[in-house]
Amino acid sequence: MARIWALLQSGILGLMRLPAGDSELVQIMDAALADSARRAGEWLVCRPGCTQCCHGAFAIGPLDALRLAAGLEVLRTADPSTAEAVQQRSRAWIAEYGADFPGDRQTGILGETDADRERFEEFANEAACPALDPATGRCDVYAWRPMTCRVFGPPVRVGDGQALAHCELCFAGAGSAEVGECALPVLHELEARIVGGCRLLGETVVAFATCGGADFT
Repeated sequence: MARIWALLQSGILGLMRLPAGDSELVQIMDAALADSARRAGEWLVCRPGCTQCCHGAFAIGPLDALRLAAGLEVLRTADPSTAEAVQQRSRAWIAEYGADFPGDRQTGILGETDADRERFEEFANEAACPALDPATGRCDVYAWRPMTCRVFGPPVRVGDGQALAHCELCFAGAGSAEVGECALPVLHELEARIVGGCRLLGETVVAFATCGGADFT
């Protein structure tokens, strides 16, 4: 059975309550994104319905997983049909790709060995995120989306902090100076402090955080 949903609701993760500091992290990142988008202007072409970044499996941290699960609980009350659609897509995603999942399929936690990480590089690279509504091209859990999603598009510093990476659709024809002026700070240290103060699980993927605890065996 996929047990990550049960674990997300357990005392281990605070009975669905997000750790103190998550709202601050989200507010800071959203404000930074808005500022980066303002500076980027027409260089940043991200728009509702552009879904290139919504395809391909990517790891999310334990704080992301808890935020998604909490968001799904909100949707269950505010918009039950949307919540059910997300869960159905998540279950279908796991049914299709779960056999090759490079981690513990029972909990949804990604493996941490070099072999697991190598397998993840080739895992579900064309799969649409289950949070993506295929009819509208919009994210159904946008308000609770992972940090990776919040910083995708504008330039962010990678590696030792010297190099900048951004969505390949954005900043077409821009020079390195123009790209650098729009760099988005990523608050790894703040996120690490929040996670470090809680007994949270390891990394997973969106589908396991939004599947609703269905049995996929």
